[in-house]
Amino acid sequence: MEIYYFMIIGYLILSWFPNARDSFVGGLLAKLVEPYLAPFRKIIPSIGFIDLSPIVALIALRFVVMGIAAVIGFIADLF
Repeated sequence: MEIYYFMIIGYLILSWFPNARDSFVGGLLAKLVEPYLAPFRKIIPSIGFIDLSPIVALIALRFVVMGIAAVIGFIADLF
């Protein structure tokens, strides 16, 4: 999950540079990251030029990872 987290951050950094998302790396990251970001963009509107949905998506990803780790830890304690 750490790799995916950094992929999202890299994709966001590419948005700061003109035409960077049109590069090979930008296109690859878009194919991998946009399906995850799309539902958040539908729910959370942009404020002017600022898109807050990726921040919420990153926080949600952290909570999911922490939840999975807690469940795995709980199951490990049972055995």
